[in-house]
Amino acid sequence: MYVCSCFGVTEQQVKQHADAGACTPRQIASACKAGTDCGGCVRRIQALLGRGECPRRELLEQRRDPAAGPVAAPVAMALPDVRLSDAA
Repeated sequence: MYVCSCFGVTEQQVKQHADAGACTPRQIASACKAGTDCGGCVRRIQALLGRGECPRRELLEQRRDPAAGPVAAPVAMALPDVRLSDAA
């Protein structure tokens, strides 16, 4: 069955992209253009993606809830202290 009639994308194709790692409608759109023309299929794509396993989604949930598990802290870079008076 077609999900996106604008680009001829089927449910099977959306599921294949999801199995390959696409977790959001935007990632599906990047993979096959579905949802980028009229937008009428975006809700159907969301329904097909559901709330299943998604490594990216799990990482985001861990960042929101620190009790969910360890997440690597972002690395801070030290920038040199440059003043306008120093530059000549």
